[in-house]
Amino acid sequence: MLELINISKRFGNKQIFDNFNLAVEAGKTLSLVGPSGGGKTTLLRMLAGLEKLDSGEIIYNGESVSINHLEDANLLGFVFQDFQLFPHLSVMDNLILSPTKTLNMSKTQAQEKALNLLERLGLAGFADAYPYSLSGGQKQRVALARAMMIDPQIIGYDEPTSALDVALRQEVEKLILQNKEAGITQIIVTHDLNFAENISDQIIKINPK
Repeated sequence: MLELINISKRFGNKQIFDNFNLAVEAGKTLSLVGPSGGGKTTLLRMLAGLEKLDSGEIIYNGESVSINHLEDANLLGFVFQDFQLFPHLSVMDNLILSPTKTLNMSKTQAQEKALNLLERLGLAGFADAYPYSLSGGQKQRVALARAMMIDPQIIGYDEPTSALDVALRQEVEKLILQNKEAGITQIIVTHDLNFAENISDQIIKINPK
């Protein structure tokens, strides 16, 4: 179980979170729904260690997680809204970059893990492909595979259906439901309430202050 207790975060003169509390049960899917400016993406970025919290406490499975070292905790794997795949790297090289650089995983181990993930996500045979040759849905799955390469406790998605057509939206929905069936804890940021209702165990609406 993930618990956020009295989380506070300020950007300039704007207080994004002020003593914010949140609990997510293990293996459940939580959607954060609401317009831009409410701090939904910022929350994911903080859990991934990409933004610093000002104060608060994070507890995962009963143990405290240092808010000053979240980037090293591998608590949340972040699937970016625009995927952020490196265009000059192949799918394989995109996947193995982080674990070999930050987790000291050998290249051979990382490649084996990447191939297993690609097969699981229906992308067997795409290891040598480059991002420009992939569809939106394929890029989404590669981005998910990259997030899973570090064995995160939680996967966070930032607007996973943004700008996708109906078919690709359904593909992403199916992927999240597959992870849900596998018992993976997931947090999704979305504007799409219908999408959230289809994939979530819990929905929290967050509005700008």
